[in-house]
Amino acid sequence: MTAATRSMAGRLPLLIALRIRMEVLEWSGSWWFLLTLVVQAILGPLIGMFVWSAVYPDDPYVATYYVALLLVTVMTESFEQFTFSEKVYDGTISHDLLRPQPVVVNVIGTNLAIRLWLMIMGIPLALLTGLAFGVSLTWTAVLAAVPVFVLAATLSFCWIFLLSLTAFWTERVHAIVGFGWALNTLLGGTIAPLAFLPGPLREVGQVLPFYGMLGLPADVAAGRVHGLAPLLTGLGYQAAWITVFVVAAVLLWRAGVRRYTVVGA
Repeated sequence: MTAATRSMAGRLPLLIALRIRMEVLEWSGSWWFLLTLVVQAILGPLIGMFVWSAVYPDDPYVATYYVALLLVTVMTESFEQFTFSEKVYDGTISHDLLRPQPVVVNVIGTNLAIRLWLMIMGIPLALLTGLAFGVSLTWTAVLAAVPVFVLAATLSFCWIFLLSLTAFWTERVHAIVGFGWALNTLLGGTIAPLAFLPGPLREVGQVLPFYGMLGLPADVAAGRVHGLAPLLTGLGYQAAWITVFVVAAVLLWRAGVRRYTVVGA
């Protein structure tokens, strides 16, 4: 690693922090739009909670799981198909390419700023839902879920960013990300907790990346996942999928930049 590379790596946290501050201020005037994003994010878990509470009215796990899922969802949502892909379409990604910093710095900073706003608006709604259903999360389970949540947030960002990179090849990136979101909703534990699926299907779902984005941190926070071994297994799956997505994103980025052209660039 060269001295310039080491210097840039050391400056990355500061550059991301500055970007977060700028984006938080810019998004402060769009709170109606942010509220729409929050409502969109919590709608799926709320519907799942109502449906499965009607099916299993005496099972306290249902409400606890879906309140935890509400919290996970508002804290891990990603929107790179809007914040990144649109820059590819209108050519403003050229400005980021000319800056003496990795383009992903702005992408990460914007992602974290939007998540901060979603947390400010979404966490009170999740807590109110928990109070309405008489849900109480234990501190030991919440603390155990922290590392799982961090990897889940990273995994969700890598997944959406990877899909958003297809903007270099197609104008249908929103359809592609929408398909990815549907997979996440179907297999991640929003439509139904993986615990309610048949054995073979549940085992397959636990290996796929979607459970690591939503269902796993919700299950850990709800106290469904006990012991160090299953926790480490889940963390291992999350880390493995993050590695796969990062490698794929790097390859797609390099290929995309090579074919990227814009008038005046």
